[in-house]
Amino acid sequence: MPAPASSLKIGIASCCRNHGLRVVALGLFLMVCETVRAETAPSFRNEVMAVLSKAGCNQGACHGNARGKGGFQLSLRGQEPAADYQAIVHEWQGRRIDTFQAEKSLLLEKPLMLVPHEGGRRLTAGTIEHEILSRWIAAGAPEDPPSTPQLVSIEVSPRQRDLIVPSAAEATFRLEVLARFSDGTTKNVTRLTVFEPSQPVVEIDPEGSVSVQEFGAYAIVARYLDQQVTVRLAVFPPHAHAAAVERRPHSPMDEIVFRRLRELQIEPSALCDDQTFIRRTTLDMIGLLPTPQEARDFVNNGDPQKRQKWIESLLARAEFADWWALKWCDLLRVEEKTLDAKGVAAFHGWIRDAIARNQPVDEFVQELISARGSSYTVPATNYYRALRDPATRAEATAQIFLGARLQCAKCHNHPFDQWSQNDYYAWSNVFSQIDYQIVENQRGDTNDAHEFKGEQIILLKMKEQFPDPRTGQPRQPSLLDHQLPPLNAEEDRLLPMAQWLASRNNRRFVEVFVNRVWQQMLGRGIVEPVDDFRATNPAAHPELLSWLSDEFVHHNCDLKWLVNTIANSAVYQSSSTTNPSNSRDEVFFSHSYVKRLSAEQLLDAISQATDVRPNFADHPQIQRAQALPGVQAMAFRRGKTTLADRFLREFGRPQRLQSCDCERTTETTLTQTFQLIGGKLIQEWVTNPDNILKTLATDHRETDPSAIEELYWRTISRAPTSLEAETHRKYIEKSPTPREGFEDILWALLNSDEFLLRH
Repeated sequence: MPAPASSLKIGIASCCRNHGLRVVALGLFLMVCETVRAETAPSFRNEVMAVLSKAGCNQGACHGNARGKGGFQLSLRGQEPAADYQAIVHEWQGRRIDTFQAEKSLLLEKPLMLVPHEGGRRLTAGTIEHEILSRWIAAGAPEDPPSTPQLVSIEVSPRQRDLIVPSAAEATFRLEVLARFSDGTTKNVTRLTVFEPSQPVVEIDPEGSVSVQEFGAYAIVARYLDQQVTVRLAVFPPHAHAAAVERRPHSPMDEIVFRRLRELQIEPSALCDDQTFIRRTTLDMIGLLPTPQEARDFVNNGDPQKRQKWIESLLARAEFADWWALKWCDLLRVEEKTLDAKGVAAFHGWIRDAIARNQPVDEFVQELISARGSSYTVPATNYYRALRDPATRAEATAQIFLGARLQCAKCHNHPFDQWSQNDYYAWSNVFSQIDYQIVENQRGDTNDAHEFKGEQIILLKMKEQFPDPRTGQPRQPSLLDHQLPPLNAEEDRLLPMAQWLASRNNRRFVEVFVNRVWQQMLGRGIVEPVDDFRATNPAAHPELLSWLSDEFVHHNCDLKWLVNTIANSAVYQSSSTTNPSNSRDEVFFSHSYVKRLSAEQLLDAISQATDVRPNFADHPQIQRAQALPGVQAMAFRRGKTTLADRFLREFGRPQRLQSCDCERTTETTLTQTFQLIGGKLIQEWVTNPDNILKTLATDHRETDPSAIEELYWRTISRAPTSLEAETHRKYIEKSPTPREGFEDILWALLNSDEFLLRH
């Protein structure tokens, strides 16, 4: 314990009295008193900064904004305590604090609403937070001595909590947060921890007590200073029958999911029927509807192995490569304005060929990332042709292949992830060697510097560097792995980066790819969003993701193996019909999640149902939307698009200007509604004299049930019920002509939920 200030004063005065050094003694006394005050005052970095975070003062919506608020700027979420100390203590000539009358400090009066404060009340008198700020200001607002221990980590207890309670209001528990410091000490910092629930129905009081208003699965981020830990919470009602329900697993993957469901007393849905199965698998694996004959044959087939055989047949079809190439093309920005039509065709063909011959995913990505040469003869180089600067390349590569959204770290340390600005600019510098030799550019719009038409050579300039704007100097190029040393700035950086990025030992790369495929098949990722992997966004099923990733590597990073394994699982084949115990589940895969058909699926499905082939601008030879190499960007610019092109854009096909799944939208709009109920494309295809109704809607078949049945199999992959068949028969009889009656029935089926949704 330090000596009291009065004792120190007497000792110093005694020592100095006989030497005539009273002035020196006074100076020493003040210095020692200042040291004593600093050592007994609350720590600025460990306590005052925590109070500011707890009060929300340094949030982006408040003083943590890039421009601050009311002339007062703090670093976002307290990432730069030294700068914050300067702003609080020294800016405005120190007017924000009053060390003689601490309670008169603006730093206290504003959050207490003793003077007007746009941010409202942020502090309550008498609380621990108020006491920390008051004591620190009264002590002279000292900086931390060099001996102040630094925060190393925090531990939150519990890290996962399952609450099975009759009422959500009974779901309560308490979180406790322990901080570990560099001197080996620990401290309970629950009161100073910021708790951020994933949904507003979860409430956490200042002491860490959690209450929940609704059943469901949630995440709670506990943040103290620069450390964050996520707590997983599941709240469900008891369901005694669930524990006794036996579901025969098709694979270890099913066992993992069913075990978790038993823990939560959730009863999984039964397997879907054959009609649902064949429609679901065909849409998910090749993007198309089964033909009426395929669907009928499958339903009537008594072979117990028919589901496995059907899945194997889909894997072997040419449309499999078309469908999965479409997924890659969305992410890799395969569009005409930047790549030109020849580049798009080459890039799309290369991607599709890799999938068709089942090239291991790690080899495919390594070839893509390390490519250089002509954009026409080395198609993989078009990846960099679309990404014209180091920062864009760095952000896209991290998001696509590592599930790391780095954009926030460009301006400040990432508030929700581990990446700092140093990481951002060191990673961006890995991509700074890439340069372009533009052989020719015959662009149509000379004012658009982003349009290219002609061959380009992607090459490396070995000495090119990307500067950090904060210093004007480049950072040592480094991978997004803090355990690895920086790269040699004088050597080729793409090759070692590609080898590390797409390595089977790079767990994050493997998990991100597995998660993407899972999301495409089941409608939701194990991590959601699929490209946002971080500690504060935990996987709903960590064990499931781990098992799938291990097996994917064991099976040579084989896409078809992964799709086959998922499709054959009981989890994938479950019904979308829920029961009382799983109707609230949105993350644990206790039932199939209904999803809307994508733009390409929907257009191709309408084409199949009506037997009318679409016409696409610039690609008259292509008859399926999913086989299009690009997105007709230049056709839209020229104003020469077709009904089919416009339909695809209106129903959410992305323009491929971002490297993110979020660019493709499945949001319903009023325009889409009008398109379906009376749009020109639907009208033309339903009334086309040469469509499927040419053979079905004839006078002598107006009462033939097989004609109505054919329409059902063509659209929703099942036979009509007896009530549906009889209702339609009567409707046709009352119609002016059989053809008009059949057109109305076909239109109604195309607008039905069974057609528009994948169950």
